[in-house]
Amino acid sequence: MNDSQFQQLADELYQTIEDRIEESGADVDYDQNGGLLTLEFDNRSKLIINRQQPLHQVWLATLENGHHYDYLDGKWIDDRSGDEFLTFLSQAIFKQSKEQVIFK
Repeated sequence: MNDSQFQQLADELYQTIEDRIEESGADVDYDQNGGLLTLEFDNRSKLIINRQQPLHQVWLATLENGHHYDYLDGKWIDDRSGDEFLTFLSQAIFKQSKEQVIFK
């Protein structure tokens, strides 16, 4: 994958996240600033999603841990656990905020 392909895939991922949050009606604030997408909840906790352009990865920081995702076979997959990004993100949002956001 080249840099422009990575940028396009990351843009699409960020747009999907924002669209699904809006559609869900969940009380989740989001802010995109450059390569960072911050999700903030009523309890003031946050999830931080960050593009790692040189590595062609998307990183997710939760209260508990950091996760690194590579784009494989049409999905963003955690390089350690094998978890799919959007499935894990849905679980992380619920765990931190009790808000339900389904990414399909």
